[in-house]
Amino acid sequence: MENTQMIVGIVGAGAMGSGIAQIAAQTGWQVLLLDQSSERLAKSADQLAAVCDRLVEKGRLESVESVALQERIVRTTDLQNLASCHLIIEAIVEDFDAKKGVLQALEEIVGESTILATNTSSLSVTGLAGVLKHPSRFLGLHFFNPAPLMALVEVVPAIQTDQQHVVQCLDWMKAWGKIPVQAKDTPGFIVNRIARPFYGEALRIVEEGLASPHEVDAAMKDAGFKMGPFELMDLIGNDVNYAVTKSVFEAFYFDPRYRPSLIQKKHVEAGWLGRKTGRGYYSYQDGKPLGSPANKTGDWGWIQNRILAMLMNEAFDALALGIASAPDLELAMTRGVNYPKGLLEWANEWGLDVVLEQLQQLQSSYGEDRYRPAPLLQDLVQSNKSLEIH
Repeated sequence: MENTQMIVGIVGAGAMGSGIAQIAAQTGWQVLLLDQSSERLAKSADQLAAVCDRLVEKGRLESVESVALQERIVRTTDLQNLASCHLIIEAIVEDFDAKKGVLQALEEIVGESTILATNTSSLSVTGLAGVLKHPSRFLGLHFFNPAPLMALVEVVPAIQTDQQHVVQCLDWMKAWGKIPVQAKDTPGFIVNRIARPFYGEALRIVEEGLASPHEVDAAMKDAGFKMGPFELMDLIGNDVNYAVTKSVFEAFYFDPRYRPSLIQKKHVEAGWLGRKTGRGYYSYQDGKPLGSPANKTGDWGWIQNRILAMLMNEAFDALALGIASAPDLELAMTRGVNYPKGLLEWANEWGLDVVLEQLQQLQSSYGEDRYRPAPLLQDLVQSNKSLEIH
C-alpha cells in the first residue's frame, strides 16, 4: 500500500502522543488520535497549528502542506474509530494496569493484521504482551521526547513477538524518517540503561562534594557532550529522570550500579523539577538558566574519566547480554541521543586497558560492586584485543 492509504492510531494526546501523530502525518499517513479528554485533543490541535505556523514562517513548510498535514490527523474520543488502523501506538500514562486496559480493549475491535505497540520507556513489553490474546503482533516502539525532533526509536519485541512484525515496524520507522534500533526487552532497553551512569555518577560526584553541578556540566561539555548531566536532567524533568532510575534499579533487583541518588529524591520532593518548574539544579527565567557558567580553575579530566568509564562499562555489559548489536548500540547513543562518539569505539580509542584500570581504581577506592568491570571488557584486555564493532 502507499503511505497515503496507511492508517495509524495513537492512543493518548499528551506531548508524546501528539508528537508521534505529527511525525506520521508529516510522512503521509492518516492518523487517528484518541484521548478521553476533548480538552487535551483541542490543546493538541492548537499546539500542532502553532508548530505548523512556525514551520511555514521559516520556509520549511508550504502553507498548503501545513493545511494537509493538520487535516490528516483526525481526533476522537471513541475507541471504536481505531478499528481500521494498520498500526496502533499506545502512548498513555506509564502505568501497567492503565496500558493493559487500553490494549485489551483495542484487541476486541481491531483485525488480525493490526500491529499493536506501546511507547513505554520502563515497563516490560513482554509483561504487557502476556495479558493479550494475540501477543505475537505486539511490540514496543519507544520514541524519545520531543518525538518530532528526536531521531531515535527503539523497536522492542517481546519474547512472544513474531519477527515479521519487528521487520515491518523497522521499515515503517525508517519511512517516517526515524533511526530505528532493535533492543532486547530488558529494563531501560538501550538508551535508558546505558545512559544511567551519565546521571548517576555525576550525582555521586556532587553528593561527595567533589565538584558542583556547574563544574560537572562544564567538564562533560568539554568532553564533547552538547549538554551536561545536570542541565539535561533539568530539561528532562527531575521527576521523570528519577522515576526511570528507580524503575531500572528495581527491575535489576537493586543492582548498586543503578542506585538512585538522594540529591535527586530531595529535588523531586521539593518540587524542583527543572525547567518546567523554574528551578532544578539551576534556576530558570523564561526557560533559560540563571547564573554564570563554571570557570575552569583546575583539571576536570578526572570527572570525564570517571563518568565515561562507567558509560563505556555499561555499553560493554549491554553488548555481552545481547541487549542490541554493537552497531545499534553505537547508533542509539550517537544519532539517537547525540553522544559525541559511540561508547564502544571511544573505549577502543582510549585503550580498553585504560578503561579497565579506571574502573578497578574506583572499585578499589570504594569497595563497591557498583564499579565492577564488565566481564567482556576484562576478557578483551586479557586477550589483548580491541572490540570489532562493524
